[in-house]
Amino acid sequence: MKTRSTRAIPCAAVLTVGGLLLTACGSSGDGGSGQAGPASFEGRGPISYVAAKDTTGTIQPMIDRWNKQHPDEKVTFIQLPTDADAQRQQMIQNAETKSDAYTVLSLDVVWTSEFAAHQWIDRLPEKQFPLGKMLKPVVETAKYRDGLYAVPHSSDGGLLYYRSDLLKKAGVKVPPKTWAEMKDACAKVQKLPEGKGVSCYAGQFQKYEGLTVNFSEAVHSAGGVVTGPDGKPNVDTPEAKKGLDFLVGSLKDGTIPKKAVTYLEEDGRQAFQNGKLVFLRNWPYVYSHAQKSDIKGKFAVAPLPGLNGPGSSSLGGHNLAISSFAKNKATALDFIKFMSSEQSTETFLKEASLAPPYASLYDDRELIDQYPYLPVLKESILRAVPRPRVVPYGDVTASIQREAYAALTGSKSSAEALKALQADLQKSVAR
Repeated sequence: MKTRSTRAIPCAAVLTVGGLLLTACGSSGDGGSGQAGPASFEGRGPISYVAAKDTTGTIQPMIDRWNKQHPDEKVTFIQLPTDADAQRQQMIQNAETKSDAYTVLSLDVVWTSEFAAHQWIDRLPEKQFPLGKMLKPVVETAKYRDGLYAVPHSSDGGLLYYRSDLLKKAGVKVPPKTWAEMKDACAKVQKLPEGKGVSCYAGQFQKYEGLTVNFSEAVHSAGGVVTGPDGKPNVDTPEAKKGLDFLVGSLKDGTIPKKAVTYLEEDGRQAFQNGKLVFLRNWPYVYSHAQKSDIKGKFAVAPLPGLNGPGSSSLGGHNLAISSFAKNKATALDFIKFMSSEQSTETFLKEASLAPPYASLYDDRELIDQYPYLPVLKESILRAVPRPRVVPYGDVTASIQREAYAALTGSKSSAEALKALQADLQKSVAR
Protein backbone atom coordinates (compact mmCIF):
# COMPACT_ATOMS: atom_id res chain seq x y z
CA MET A 1 0.00 0.00 0.00
CA LYS A 2 0.68 0.99 -0.13
CA THR A 3 1.58 4.09 1.96
CA ARG A 4 4.96 2.52 2.49
CA SER A 5 8.08 4.44 1.81
CA THR A 6 10.43 1.46 1.40
CA ARG A 7 10.50 -2.31 1.40
CA ALA A 8 12.84 -4.84 2.88
CA ILE A 9 15.32 -7.08 1.09
CA PRO A 10 15.52 -10.42 2.87
CA CYS A 11 18.42 -12.63 1.87
CA ALA A 12 16.67 -15.65 0.37
CA ALA A 13 17.06 -17.83 -2.65
CA VAL A 14 14.99 -16.77 -5.65
CA LEU A 15 12.31 -19.19 -6.76
CA THR A 16 12.37 -20.32 -10.35
CA VAL A 17 9.42 -18.79 -12.10
CA GLY A 18 10.50 -19.50 -15.64
CA GLY A 19 8.23 -22.52 -15.83
CA LEU A 20 5.04 -20.50 -15.82
CA LEU A 21 2.85 -21.27 -18.78
CA LEU A 22 1.36 -18.06 -20.09
CA THR A 23 -1.39 -18.15 -22.67
CA ALA A 24 -2.31 -15.57 -25.23
CA CYS A 25 -5.46 -13.70 -24.27
CA GLY A 26 -8.02 -12.28 -26.59
CA SER A 27 -11.25 -10.52 -25.72
CA SER A 28 -13.48 -12.16 -23.16
CA GLY A 29 -17.19 -12.32 -22.77
CA ASP A 30 -17.21 -12.55 -18.98
CA GLY A 31 -20.40 -11.15 -17.63
CA GLY A 32 -20.93 -8.71 -14.79
CA SER A 33 -22.42 -5.34 -14.06
CA GLY A 34 -19.23 -3.29 -14.12
CA GLN A 35 -18.61 0.03 -15.82
CA ALA A 36 -18.01 -1.77 -19.12
CA GLY A 37 -17.42 -5.22 -20.51
CA PRO A 38 -13.91 -6.64 -20.57
CA ALA A 39 -11.65 -4.95 -23.08
CA SER A 40 -10.23 -6.66 -26.14
CA PHE A 41 -6.72 -7.59 -25.11
CA GLU A 42 -4.84 -7.53 -28.38
CA GLY A 43 -1.37 -6.60 -29.48
CA ARG A 44 2.01 -7.92 -28.42
CA GLY A 45 5.25 -6.07 -27.96
CA PRO A 46 7.09 -3.86 -25.43
CA ILE A 47 5.17 -2.57 -22.42
CA SER A 48 5.92 -0.65 -19.22
CA TYR A 49 5.37 -1.52 -15.58
CA VAL A 50 4.64 1.48 -13.37
CA ALA A 51 5.05 1.28 -9.61
CA ALA A 52 6.63 2.95 -6.61
CA LYS A 53 10.40 3.14 -6.46
CA ASP A 54 11.64 -0.34 -5.66
CA THR A 55 13.80 -0.10 -2.57
CA THR A 56 13.80 -3.88 -2.16
CA GLY A 57 15.73 -4.77 -5.27
CA THR A 58 13.23 -7.50 -6.12
CA ILE A 59 11.14 -6.03 -8.94
CA GLN A 60 13.80 -5.56 -11.61
CA PRO A 61 15.17 -9.13 -11.28
CA MET A 62 11.64 -10.46 -11.74
CA ILE A 63 11.18 -8.25 -14.80
CA ASP A 64 14.56 -9.43 -16.09
CA ARG A 65 13.33 -13.01 -15.94
CA TRP A 66 10.24 -12.07 -17.90
CA ASN A 67 12.35 -10.22 -20.47
CA LYS A 68 14.67 -13.19 -20.92
CA GLN A 69 11.69 -15.42 -21.66
CA HIS A 70 9.95 -12.82 -23.87
CA PRO A 71 12.64 -10.99 -25.87
CA ASP A 72 10.04 -9.49 -28.21
CA GLU A 73 7.74 -8.36 -25.38
CA LYS A 74 10.14 -6.66 -23.00
CA VAL A 75 8.96 -4.72 -19.97
CA THR A 76 10.44 -1.38 -18.94
CA PHE A 77 10.16 -0.57 -15.24
CA ILE A 78 9.01 3.02 -14.61
CA GLN A 79 9.62 3.91 -10.97
CA LEU A 80 7.50 6.61 -9.34
CA PRO A 81 8.11 8.38 -6.00
CA THR A 82 7.76 6.32 -2.82
CA ASP A 83 4.99 8.64 -1.59
CA ALA A 84 1.59 7.12 -2.44
CA ASP A 85 -0.09 10.47 -3.07
CA ALA A 86 2.58 11.40 -5.63
CA GLN A 87 2.24 8.00 -7.34
CA ARG A 88 -1.49 8.40 -7.69
CA GLN A 89 -1.15 11.93 -9.06
CA GLN A 90 1.33 10.91 -11.76
CA MET A 91 -0.85 7.98 -12.83
CA ILE A 92 -3.87 10.27 -13.04
CA GLN A 93 -1.94 12.81 -15.10
CA ASN A 94 -0.95 10.07 -17.53
CA ALA A 95 -4.57 8.92 -17.79
CA GLU A 96 -5.97 12.42 -18.27
CA THR A 97 -3.65 12.98 -21.23
CA LYS A 98 -4.57 9.52 -22.59
CA SER A 99 -0.90 8.71 -22.89
CA ASP A 100 0.21 5.18 -23.77
CA ALA A 101 3.44 5.59 -21.78
CA TYR A 102 2.03 3.60 -18.85
CA THR A 103 0.85 0.03 -19.46
CA VAL A 104 0.57 -2.07 -16.28
CA LEU A 105 -0.14 0.00 -13.18
CA SER A 106 0.58 -1.02 -9.60
CA LEU A 107 -2.37 0.56 -7.79
CA ASP A 108 -2.87 1.01 -4.08
CA VAL A 109 -5.90 -1.15 -3.27
CA VAL A 110 -8.05 1.89 -2.48
CA TRP A 111 -7.59 3.41 -5.93
CA THR A 112 -9.41 0.69 -7.87
CA SER A 113 -12.87 2.29 -7.69
CA GLU A 114 -11.63 5.72 -8.69
CA PHE A 115 -9.59 4.49 -11.66
CA ALA A 116 -12.35 2.13 -12.83
CA ALA A 117 -15.11 4.71 -12.54
CA HIS A 118 -13.14 7.17 -14.67
CA GLN A 119 -12.39 4.39 -17.20
CA TRP A 120 -8.65 4.88 -16.74
CA ILE A 121 -8.17 1.11 -16.44
CA ASP A 122 -9.71 -1.78 -18.35
CA ARG A 123 -12.10 -4.33 -16.98
CA LEU A 124 -10.31 -7.68 -16.90
CA PRO A 125 -11.48 -11.20 -17.85
CA GLU A 126 -12.14 -12.57 -14.37
CA LYS A 127 -12.12 -16.26 -15.29
CA GLN A 128 -8.51 -16.10 -16.41
CA PHE A 129 -7.17 -15.50 -12.88
CA PRO A 130 -7.13 -17.91 -9.88
CA LEU A 131 -9.14 -15.59 -7.65
CA GLY A 132 -10.69 -18.51 -5.76
CA LYS A 133 -7.27 -19.31 -4.29
CA MET A 134 -6.86 -15.80 -2.92
CA LEU A 135 -8.06 -14.29 0.36
CA LYS A 136 -11.56 -12.92 -0.23
CA PRO A 137 -11.01 -9.44 1.32
CA VAL A 138 -8.00 -9.03 -0.96
CA VAL A 139 -9.95 -9.97 -4.10
CA GLU A 140 -12.72 -7.53 -3.23
CA THR A 141 -10.26 -4.62 -3.41
CA ALA A 142 -9.73 -5.38 -7.10
CA LYS A 143 -13.40 -5.08 -8.02
CA TYR A 144 -15.71 -2.23 -8.92
CA ARG A 145 -19.46 -2.76 -9.39
CA ASP A 146 -18.93 -6.52 -9.54
CA GLY A 147 -16.39 -6.24 -12.34
CA LEU A 148 -12.72 -7.14 -12.01
CA TYR A 149 -10.51 -4.16 -12.83
CA ALA A 150 -7.25 -5.30 -11.29
CA VAL A 151 -5.54 -8.42 -9.95
CA PRO A 152 -4.10 -8.68 -6.42
CA HIS A 153 -0.32 -8.61 -6.43
CA SER A 154 0.29 -8.13 -2.72
CA SER A 155 -1.81 -7.55 0.34
CA ASP A 156 -0.99 -5.85 3.60
CA GLY A 157 -2.19 -5.74 7.15
CA GLY A 158 -0.94 -3.63 10.00
CA LEU A 159 1.08 -5.42 12.67
CA LEU A 160 2.13 -4.50 16.19
CA TYR A 161 5.88 -4.95 16.49
CA TYR A 162 7.14 -5.13 20.06
CA ARG A 163 10.37 -5.60 21.94
CA SER A 164 9.82 -9.07 23.33
CA ASP A 165 13.06 -8.94 25.31
CA LEU A 166 12.02 -5.79 27.18
CA LEU A 167 8.51 -7.05 27.88
CA LYS A 168 9.94 -10.28 29.28
CA LYS A 169 12.32 -8.40 31.58
CA ALA A 170 9.43 -6.22 32.74
CA GLY A 171 7.33 -9.27 33.59
CA VAL A 172 4.82 -8.75 30.77
CA LYS A 173 4.04 -12.28 29.60
CA VAL A 174 1.78 -11.61 26.62
CA PRO A 175 1.56 -8.76 24.11
CA PRO A 176 -1.21 -6.23 24.77
CA LYS A 177 -4.67 -6.66 23.29
CA THR A 178 -5.92 -3.21 24.28
CA TRP A 179 -4.52 0.31 24.27
CA ALA A 180 -4.67 0.41 28.06
CA GLU A 181 -2.67 -2.81 28.31
CA MET A 182 -0.09 -1.38 25.91
CA LYS A 183 0.35 1.74 28.01
CA ASP A 184 0.64 -0.36 31.16
CA ALA A 185 3.30 -2.55 29.55
CA CYS A 186 5.25 0.54 28.50
CA ALA A 187 5.17 1.92 32.02
CA LYS A 188 6.72 -1.30 33.31
CA VAL A 189 9.40 -1.35 30.61
CA GLN A 190 10.31 2.29 31.19
CA LYS A 191 11.07 1.52 34.86
CA LEU A 192 13.84 -0.82 33.75
CA PRO A 193 17.39 0.47 33.28
CA GLU A 194 17.11 -0.70 29.66
CA GLY A 195 13.88 1.26 29.28
CA LYS A 196 15.33 4.63 30.14
CA GLY A 197 14.69 7.08 27.32
CA VAL A 198 12.63 4.56 25.32
CA SER A 199 9.29 5.87 24.03
CA CYS A 200 6.19 3.72 24.08
CA TYR A 201 4.49 3.64 20.69
CA ALA A 202 4.47 5.10 17.20
CA GLY A 203 2.73 4.64 13.90
CA GLN A 204 2.61 6.88 10.82
CA PHE A 205 1.28 10.33 11.69
CA GLN A 206 2.73 12.69 9.10
CA LYS A 207 0.09 14.32 6.89
CA TYR A 208 0.07 11.78 4.05
CA GLU A 209 -1.70 8.50 3.19
CA GLY A 210 -0.18 6.78 6.20
CA LEU A 211 -2.17 9.10 8.47
CA THR A 212 -5.38 8.07 6.72
CA VAL A 213 -4.44 4.46 7.47
CA ASN A 214 -3.58 5.06 11.13
CA PHE A 215 -6.60 7.30 11.76
CA SER A 216 -8.93 4.75 10.17
CA GLU A 217 -7.43 1.95 12.28
CA ALA A 218 -7.93 3.95 15.47
CA VAL A 219 -11.55 4.70 14.60
CA HIS A 220 -12.35 1.11 13.61
CA SER A 221 -10.51 -0.26 16.64
CA ALA A 222 -12.76 1.81 18.89
CA GLY A 223 -15.95 0.52 17.27
CA GLY A 224 -16.50 3.41 14.87
CA VAL A 225 -16.52 3.75 11.09
CA VAL A 226 -15.30 6.31 8.61
CA THR A 227 -17.90 5.37 6.01
CA GLY A 228 -20.70 2.87 6.51
CA PRO A 229 -21.52 -0.20 4.40
CA ASP A 230 -23.57 2.10 2.15
CA GLY A 231 -20.50 4.24 1.49
CA LYS A 232 -21.93 7.21 3.38
CA PRO A 233 -19.72 9.05 5.89
CA ASN A 234 -20.51 8.48 9.56
CA VAL A 235 -17.41 9.66 11.35
CA ASP A 236 -18.85 12.27 13.73
CA THR A 237 -19.75 9.71 16.41
CA PRO A 238 -18.76 8.94 20.01
CA GLU A 239 -17.01 5.76 18.85
CA ALA A 240 -14.89 7.59 16.27
CA LYS A 241 -14.05 10.23 18.86
CA LYS A 242 -12.72 7.55 21.22
CA GLY A 243 -10.39 6.37 18.48
CA LEU A 244 -9.09 9.84 17.64
CA ASP A 245 -8.88 10.70 21.34
CA PHE A 246 -6.54 7.74 21.82
CA LEU A 247 -4.09 9.20 19.32
CA VAL A 248 -4.44 12.78 20.53
CA GLY A 249 -4.23 11.82 24.20
CA SER A 250 -1.24 9.58 23.59
CA LEU A 251 0.66 12.45 22.03
CA LYS A 252 -0.22 14.69 24.96
CA ASP A 253 0.81 12.22 27.67
CA GLY A 254 3.97 11.09 25.89
CA THR A 255 2.85 7.56 25.00
CA ILE A 256 3.48 8.61 21.40
CA PRO A 257 6.61 10.78 21.09
CA LYS A 258 5.86 14.25 19.73
CA LYS A 259 8.29 13.76 16.85
CA ALA A 260 6.03 10.95 15.59
CA VAL A 261 3.78 13.54 13.90
CA THR A 262 6.56 13.63 11.29
CA TYR A 263 6.81 9.85 10.93
CA LEU A 264 6.37 7.96 7.70
CA GLU A 265 6.85 4.19 7.66
CA GLU A 266 10.62 4.38 7.49
CA ASP A 267 10.95 6.86 10.35
CA GLY A 268 9.08 4.54 12.68
CA ARG A 269 10.99 1.49 11.50
CA GLN A 270 14.32 3.13 12.14
CA ALA A 271 13.25 4.37 15.57
CA PHE A 272 12.13 0.86 16.53
CA GLN A 273 15.29 -0.78 15.23
CA ASN A 274 17.44 1.80 16.99
CA GLY A 275 15.89 0.95 20.34
CA LYS A 276 13.80 4.09 20.71
CA LEU A 277 10.36 2.41 20.80
CA VAL A 278 8.76 -0.44 22.70
CA PHE A 279 5.88 -0.81 20.24
CA LEU A 280 5.51 0.07 16.57
CA ARG A 281 2.56 -0.12 14.22
CA ASN A 282 3.82 -0.91 10.72
CA TRP A 283 3.54 -3.23 7.73
CA PRO A 284 5.08 -6.72 7.25
CA TYR A 285 8.08 -5.38 5.33
CA VAL A 286 9.59 -4.20 8.62
CA TYR A 287 10.10 -7.79 9.76
CA SER A 288 12.86 -8.50 7.28
CA HIS A 289 14.64 -5.24 8.04
CA ALA A 290 14.48 -5.86 11.78
CA GLN A 291 15.83 -9.38 11.33
CA LYS A 292 18.99 -7.86 9.91
CA SER A 293 19.35 -5.22 12.62
CA ASP A 294 20.66 -5.08 16.19
CA ILE A 295 17.26 -6.16 17.55
CA LYS A 296 17.27 -9.51 15.75
CA GLY A 297 15.83 -12.09 18.16
CA LYS A 298 14.60 -9.33 20.47
CA PHE A 299 11.27 -8.51 18.83
CA ALA A 300 8.02 -10.19 17.85
CA VAL A 301 4.69 -9.28 16.25
CA ALA A 302 1.09 -9.32 17.42
CA PRO A 303 -2.29 -8.09 16.20
CA LEU A 304 -2.96 -4.40 16.62
CA PRO A 305 -4.57 -3.53 19.97
CA GLY A 306 -7.88 -1.72 20.25
CA LEU A 307 -10.08 -0.02 22.80
CA ASN A 308 -11.65 -3.12 24.32
CA GLY A 309 -9.76 -5.93 22.57
CA PRO A 310 -7.80 -6.65 19.39
CA GLY A 311 -8.07 -3.81 16.91
CA SER A 312 -8.70 -3.67 13.19
CA SER A 313 -6.04 -3.00 10.59
CA SER A 314 -6.59 -0.98 7.48
CA LEU A 315 -6.34 -3.24 4.45
CA GLY A 316 -3.28 -2.43 2.38
CA GLY A 317 -1.56 -3.86 -0.64
CA HIS A 318 -1.29 -3.34 -4.37
CA ASN A 319 -3.26 -4.53 -7.38
CA LEU A 320 -2.14 -4.73 -10.99
CA ALA A 321 -4.27 -3.03 -13.65
CA ILE A 322 -3.97 -2.21 -17.34
CA SER A 323 -4.18 1.38 -18.51
CA SER A 324 -7.09 1.93 -20.88
CA PHE A 325 -4.78 3.91 -23.16
CA ALA A 326 -1.97 1.36 -23.39
CA LYS A 327 -0.74 -0.61 -26.37
CA ASN A 328 0.11 -4.33 -26.51
CA LYS A 329 -2.57 -5.37 -24.03
CA ALA A 330 -2.22 -9.10 -24.72
CA THR A 331 1.34 -8.85 -23.46
CA ALA A 332 0.16 -6.75 -20.52
CA LEU A 333 -2.39 -9.37 -19.48
CA ASP A 334 0.20 -12.13 -19.61
CA PHE A 335 2.64 -10.02 -17.61
CA ILE A 336 0.02 -9.53 -14.89
CA LYS A 337 -0.47 -13.30 -14.76
CA PHE A 338 3.28 -13.70 -14.38
CA MET A 339 3.64 -11.09 -11.61
CA SER A 340 0.53 -12.17 -9.68
CA SER A 341 1.09 -15.92 -9.88
CA GLU A 342 1.45 -17.95 -6.69
CA GLN A 343 5.08 -18.66 -7.55
CA SER A 344 5.95 -15.01 -8.09
CA THR A 345 4.14 -13.77 -5.00
CA GLU A 346 5.89 -16.41 -2.90
CA THR A 347 9.18 -15.05 -4.22
CA PHE A 348 8.14 -11.53 -3.21
CA LEU A 349 7.20 -12.86 0.22
CA LYS A 350 10.61 -14.46 0.66
CA GLU A 351 12.63 -11.59 -0.74
CA ALA A 352 10.67 -8.51 0.31
CA SER A 353 8.19 -9.60 3.02
CA LEU A 354 5.30 -8.67 0.72
CA ALA A 355 2.09 -10.21 2.00
CA PRO A 356 0.88 -12.65 -0.69
CA PRO A 357 -2.76 -12.73 -1.84
CA TYR A 358 -2.87 -16.57 -1.85
CA ALA A 359 -4.43 -18.20 1.22
CA SER A 360 -2.32 -21.37 1.04
CA LEU A 361 0.95 -19.52 1.60
CA TYR A 362 -0.16 -18.40 5.05
CA ASP A 363 -0.71 -22.01 6.10
CA ASP A 364 2.52 -23.46 4.69
CA ARG A 365 4.45 -24.90 7.65
CA GLU A 366 7.86 -24.36 6.06
CA LEU A 367 7.05 -20.71 5.36
CA ILE A 368 5.69 -20.22 8.88
CA ASP A 369 8.91 -21.64 10.32
CA GLN A 370 10.84 -19.09 8.29
CA TYR A 371 8.37 -16.20 8.72
CA PRO A 372 6.63 -16.66 12.11
CA TYR A 373 4.50 -13.58 11.59
CA LEU A 374 2.42 -15.17 8.80
CA PRO A 375 -0.46 -16.42 11.02
CA VAL A 376 -0.70 -13.00 12.68
CA LEU A 377 -0.61 -11.31 9.29
CA LYS A 378 -3.36 -13.56 7.93
CA GLU A 379 -5.53 -12.69 10.94
CA SER A 380 -4.79 -9.01 10.40
CA ILE A 381 -5.84 -9.16 6.75
CA LEU A 382 -9.01 -11.15 7.44
CA ARG A 383 -10.01 -8.72 10.22
CA ALA A 384 -8.99 -5.66 8.24
CA VAL A 385 -11.40 -2.90 7.34
CA PRO A 386 -10.82 -1.18 3.98
CA ARG A 387 -10.28 2.53 3.81
CA PRO A 388 -13.27 4.27 2.19
CA ARG A 389 -13.94 2.55 -1.14
CA VAL A 390 -15.28 5.63 -2.85
CA VAL A 391 -14.75 7.10 -6.29
CA PRO A 392 -13.48 10.54 -5.11
CA TYR A 393 -10.86 8.86 -2.94
CA GLY A 394 -8.32 11.63 -3.45
CA ASP A 395 -10.67 14.21 -1.94
CA VAL A 396 -11.65 11.88 0.89
CA THR A 397 -8.12 11.01 1.97
CA ALA A 398 -7.04 14.66 1.74
CA SER A 399 -9.85 15.62 4.12
CA ILE A 400 -8.97 12.84 6.55
CA GLN A 401 -5.31 13.83 6.57
CA ARG A 402 -6.09 17.50 7.07
CA GLU A 403 -8.53 17.09 9.95
CA ALA A 404 -6.73 14.25 11.72
CA TYR A 405 -3.46 16.16 11.59
CA ALA A 406 -5.17 19.25 12.97
CA ALA A 407 -6.34 17.22 15.96
CA LEU A 408 -2.96 15.57 16.48
CA THR A 409 -1.11 18.89 16.41
CA GLY A 410 -3.63 20.63 18.66
CA SER A 411 -5.07 23.20 16.28
CA LYS A 412 -8.49 21.55 16.65
CA SER A 413 -10.11 19.36 19.27
CA SER A 414 -11.10 15.82 18.32
CA ALA A 415 -14.75 16.86 18.30
CA GLU A 416 -14.10 19.85 16.04
CA ALA A 417 -11.97 17.82 13.65
CA LEU A 418 -14.55 15.03 13.33
CA LYS A 419 -17.40 17.48 12.78
CA ALA A 420 -15.46 19.21 10.02
CA LEU A 421 -14.43 15.88 8.53
CA GLN A 422 -18.02 14.63 8.43
CA ALA A 423 -19.08 17.75 6.54
CA ASP A 424 -16.18 17.47 4.09
CA LEU A 425 -16.79 13.79 3.39
CA GLN A 426 -20.49 14.35 2.80
CA LYS A 427 -19.67 16.99 0.18
CA SER A 428 -17.06 14.79 -1.52
CA VAL A 429 -19.21 11.65 -1.69
CA ALA A 430 -22.27 13.61 -2.87
CA ARG A 431 -20.46 15.00 -5.93
